[in-house]
Amino acid sequence: MKCIQINSQFSSTSKVLIGESILNLSRYLPSSCRIILLIDENVDRLYSNMLSSYQRVTVPLFEKNKTLAAVENLAKQLLDLGADRSTYIVGVGGGITCDIANFVASIFMRGIRCGLVSTTLLSQLDASIGGKNGVNLSGYKNILGVFNQPEFVICDIDMLLTLPEREYRAGLSELIKAALITDSSLFYNIIQDKKRILSKDIDILTHLIYRGVEIKADIVRHDERESGERRKLNLGHTFAHAIEVSGELNHGEAVSVGLVIAANISHNLGLLTKEEVVEIENLLQSFELPVKTAISREILLDTIRKDKKKQNDSISFVLMNGIGNCEVRKLTFEELSLLL
Repeated sequence: MKCIQINSQFSSTSKVLIGESILNLSRYLPSSCRIILLIDENVDRLYSNMLSSYQRVTVPLFEKNKTLAAVENLAKQLLDLGADRSTYIVGVGGGITCDIANFVASIFMRGIRCGLVSTTLLSQLDASIGGKNGVNLSGYKNILGVFNQPEFVICDIDMLLTLPEREYRAGLSELIKAALITDSSLFYNIIQDKKRILSKDIDILTHLIYRGVEIKADIVRHDERESGERRKLNLGHTFAHAIEVSGELNHGEAVSVGLVIAANISHNLGLLTKEEVVEIENLLQSFELPVKTAISREILLDTIRKDKKKQNDSISFVLMNGIGNCEVRKLTFEELSLLL
């Protein structure tokens, strides 16, 4: 097991435990608190025998259910179970579950303690790390949310073995994103280790997830509330969130398309060579991830106008300045339309 610590200026220190087992969950829980799990329905079905000693409330699985209505329903169930300010919440599941659980914990009775067990590749690399959480509004991604660091995040690598193949491959887009942001050697290591990654080799996954979390944690330590450097973690996500609204692709698949769009825009601005764009596309396609969408430019741009990063008639957009380096630049929607 490897541990990465994220020290917070605003909330609790977060420990990310990579390679820890869900069987050891009790080691990280306070003995004096009542524990309630907010758990993904599929995870509850697969691992209920390991968690039978805990009270459990199931969380809806789909992105369309990531709403205030779902939060209200979960909070009501917590009240019905007698939860109070001393209750400790543990979110167990993928990105949607971790987002919702952390959000519920941050607002229930003005905030109660929380930890996470991250069960998907997407969540272990991104959603459960860094303290950002929230729910969607009218289909638009994470419009309502807060920053709240979980006290711990268990990344049980063995749980990835029960992931559906599509969900597993979708998570690889976040690993590739991390490499494109700041580590070109990681990008080429992913290419080199492709067969081992596809076969879900535990050793290589532990190594790669550790590096991906390390990249995100280092950025979050310097900019927890996303006022500067942390914006780089949105690479590929501006268009990905717009694509997700259509329901055509899941989050990781939409990020894959978003990375290709960002790569082409970067190329059009002279920051990325055509050969580098092709390398990025080829790597994503080698994991059977999509690299294009049928959604029109007009619809994408209209959706992006409701993005959290919008300021007046411009948006902070993450560009690739070569593989393993990126920068944030304000682009007007007119410029974005011409570059797309």
